[in-house]
Amino acid sequence: MIKDNMVDSPENLVLAQLRAIRADLADVQGTLGEMKGRLANLESGQASIIQRLGHLAAADAQQQVAVDRLTERLVRIERRLDLREV
Repeated sequence: MIKDNMVDSPENLVLAQLRAIRADLADVQGTLGEMKGRLANLESGQASIIQRLGHLAAADAQQQVAVDRLTERLVRIERRLDLREV
């Protein structure tokens, strides 16, 4: 009978609830830590993609400059040979 009273006492019920809350909080903190790690990986991947896009844009700009120079040379050659139509 004394045991039943101890289990049902308000102090024990509060302690049981506090333990449950702590366990839930530990789960939430673990999940939050995992999500932070995944977010950091996504940010790192995004930075890598942005860097690669920057390199591609630079390469594209270099190719365009080369094409423009070739076009200018071709125009000069056509002009010298009188192959260019007005």
